[in-house]
Amino acid sequence: MDCIFCKIVNGEIPSKKVYEDDQVYAFHDISPLAPVHVLVIPKKHLSSVLAIGEEDVELIGRLHQAIGKVAKETGVDETGFRIISNTGTHGQQTVPHLHYHVIGGRQLEWKA
Repeated sequence: MDCIFCKIVNGEIPSKKVYEDDQVYAFHDISPLAPVHVLVIPKKHLSSVLAIGEEDVELIGRLHQAIGKVAKETGVDETGFRIISNTGTHGQQTVPHLHYHVIGGRQLEWKA
């Protein structure tokens, strides 16, 4: 598969790991929007939130638990952070692999 995030999970492309378990991988974004900008992805390839099936319900729970662990590891658990998952062209999804941006470390503004 020619997915950049799958290649990161497989160790073919280097990343700065923040968290990993048997189903989830989290790493620093290479173009951070804030002092903390971590991507949290399932190791299983899912193209977007629209590809989540009934069999993935437990995996999605694990992803959200990992987001909490990433927040604590990066120190934004007390001050707050934003979780974003872009889907499709209009949603600005640039990598077709389900991923969550964990962004924080400064006061964030809302721009839609």
